[in-house]
Amino acid sequence: MDTKIDSDTTELLAKTAMGFQTLSVGAEYKEAALINIQKWLDLPPYQEYKEQIVDIIKKDKWDLLLDSFYQVIPFGTGGRRGLVGIGPNRINTDTIESSAEGHSQYLLNKFGQEAKTRGVVISYDVRQYLKKGVYNDDLPNPIMGMSCKELAIKAACIYSANGIKVYLFSDFTTTPEMSFMVRELHAVAGDMISASHNPPEFNGKKVVDETGGQLLPPLDEELVDMVIHGEKEIKYMDFDKAVEQKLIIYVSEEQHQKYLTACKTVSINSTFRSAKILFSPFHGTAFSSVYPVLSQLDFDIVMDKASGKPDPKFSSIIFNIPNPEVEEAYINLIKPAEEVNADIIITADPDGDRIGLMSKEKTGWHFYNGNEIFILAVIYLLEEFQRQGKLSPQKVLIKTLVTSNLIEIFAKEFNVKIISDLLVGIKYVAKEINKLEKSGHIDDFLIGGEESNGMTAGGYVYDKDTCVPAILISELASREKDKSRTLLEYLHDIDRKYGYFRNYLTEIRLLGADGMSKMAIIQAYLREQKPKTMGDFEITSIKDYWQGKPFLSNTDKFSRNVLVFNFKTGDKTCNMTVTIRPSGTEPKTKIYLEIGRFPIAEDADLEAEIAEVERLKEKLEKTVIKYLCKIIGIDFPDRGFLLFWQLPITDKMHYFEIEPEIVSLAQEMEPVIRQEKLDKLLKFLGSDPIAKVDRAFKAEYQKGIREFLQLTNF
Repeated sequence: MDTKIDSDTTELLAKTAMGFQTLSVGAEYKEAALINIQKWLDLPPYQEYKEQIVDIIKKDKWDLLLDSFYQVIPFGTGGRRGLVGIGPNRINTDTIESSAEGHSQYLLNKFGQEAKTRGVVISYDVRQYLKKGVYNDDLPNPIMGMSCKELAIKAACIYSANGIKVYLFSDFTTTPEMSFMVRELHAVAGDMISASHNPPEFNGKKVVDETGGQLLPPLDEELVDMVIHGEKEIKYMDFDKAVEQKLIIYVSEEQHQKYLTACKTVSINSTFRSAKILFSPFHGTAFSSVYPVLSQLDFDIVMDKASGKPDPKFSSIIFNIPNPEVEEAYINLIKPAEEVNADIIITADPDGDRIGLMSKEKTGWHFYNGNEIFILAVIYLLEEFQRQGKLSPQKVLIKTLVTSNLIEIFAKEFNVKIISDLLVGIKYVAKEINKLEKSGHIDDFLIGGEESNGMTAGGYVYDKDTCVPAILISELASREKDKSRTLLEYLHDIDRKYGYFRNYLTEIRLLGADGMSKMAIIQAYLREQKPKTMGDFEITSIKDYWQGKPFLSNTDKFSRNVLVFNFKTGDKTCNMTVTIRPSGTEPKTKIYLEIGRFPIAEDADLEAEIAEVERLKEKLEKTVIKYLCKIIGIDFPDRGFLLFWQLPITDKMHYFEIEPEIVSLAQEMEPVIRQEKLDKLLKFLGSDPIAKVDRAFKAEYQKGIREFLQLTNF
């Protein structure tokens, strides 16, 4: 690299260094950011971004600048994912192109000529960067309007320039279909350009190996090293030339139909078809998978009109967060579900690998978390296979360590094997499926899953696929409807028979370099101090997944950065655990709670028992969150738990700082002025800001913000 710095750059770097002094993050982050900023200001590959970078510096946007440049955006549990933006710690054409070039070199080193002839599969979802106000909208901006398709084509041109054949989808496609097609076409790898269930301003790239499963340590680290430290020259071939030379080949409709046919093999009883289903792909790709699969299996399914259409803004979803794990995302589906008299609502995230579920009950619509959906799918499969005489002690269930331990009870009751202590991520489930296949026992695999709404079965795909639980849940809902029963009634039967397990995922979202350091502080403190209590809860044991065996790689060390706390239980409780780990794909510490109750007697009041567990869960959640926040110097208030749970911790605390200003707006005479000032105060919260904070406001002032400020007509 040419280390010469021109005078303009010197001045800009000096101003930036001074600006960084106002930020309370480690010096190493600031130094790394300055080095990267210099590269992006001076080197030819980055000149299209320079005008925007200069504008950021001149406007003293030091937080944005530091977070964008302090690191090269890392590979997480499933690939590379993050905010779209300018800089090495953002998703842009540079980070995707460097990923493709590094991956090309990795594949050529690993497979040689075979990499060129077998090729890679590339798919993409509906995302397009359209967010205004982050950068200067009056200046040229290379990332504005950047789509997944554009990034997929750029990646394809880079693989082609390296002589590697590319099988490219011609339209929006799910991650599991890409995974399936890697195996179907005997490719060496696959890419999915997507940010899964994240908000619209995110994008990224998932990578799978020749099995269709995500890369495992240490191979993922080899890829990371090649991307970051490998050959810097990015080769590029004209797209039309690559197509002409048959280095880029489109995946055919016939091949797509093979995928749909494979999905349909998951069905285990064709007589259960009575449930009416409203389906929403959350504006994403599953219109091409879940909907046709269930339709071809003769289910009574209706596509939601609003969210059934591809839309990079995810416009019809509240908060514009297309995540099946977020209950608020279903608000705009209730009315259309009622209109078609649906029994259940099934959703998929934008890349079609996670499922969401609601069922119509006597008391209204009931939302299910990922663990509950997996419980329903597993018990239905076990019951049906047992009735059909297809179970044996050799059959295998697979789950991760943070997935409901009720599955272990099922395995014991139905006399099947279970692999249950896997690290977090579907790739670890896929690893075990691959072992079964290599040993000639793939037919013994029943189903595998994780708490985050993902499952796989049928042996046709080594990644999670919404089609799997969608088929099983639809059959179960139909079976129960034929008995004049609902899904929730059936789930309560399970609670009584096998035990009630309350699983709950929460988080502390910590953005930027400062957030990364705080996540590390939390894990280090817990690991070193080995607390005996958290609040009123006594800790009986701690399991540290860093212990026991040497690390295969840094990526292995990161995946194993998991601490499991077992707490003392009462007379009715059989287990109470909290698992804490940094997310591999998002800037947050994830906290998994599980409280298990013994089977609930027939004469017991089930609702009262569940309510008691819920109170215990809420107390445990508050205790743990407050404990972890204190480690990083934050006194988190009780009302903070009433804010939208996915808000960053800094935004939650900032809300309480500005809440008195919101209250003072009641003194403003003109409603229009009140509304304008309110909008300005809450702008930092993004879309639907009042909905994200209104419960906390109402708890203090007995009225929602609009009612309090007399703005109900605005």
